[in-house]
Amino acid sequence: MLKPFAIVCAISAMITGSAWAGAAGPDLTQPPVIPPPLQDGESIEPEITIIQEDDRTIEEYRVNGQLYMIKITPDIGPAYYLMDTDGDGNLETQKHNLANPEVPNWILFQW
Repeated sequence: MLKPFAIVCAISAMITGSAWAGAAGPDLTQPPVIPPPLQDGESIEPEITIIQEDDRTIEEYRVNGQLYMIKITPDIGPAYYLMDTDGDGNLETQKHNLANPEVPNWILFQW
């Protein structure tokens, strides 16, 4: 009874293996494209502004002066994040659209 099942599994493994072997992978013969060097004054690091309030710490993250994320760390409870999801420099708030509200983001796992 077990023999037909083992034969089917072996055939499936051979078919799957040959399909993976024939799949086109990345072209490793060409060197990768090197980006141009940074100009003087350009920064790849975000600008972080830290604002300390009585009951929380607020960190504003900007790249080239454009706000893209705010991290709020309350004195009690975990930190949460507000994000600019469309890149316009404004945090997403939807007071009139209750069907799909924007909510803060929390980190559940970190390592």
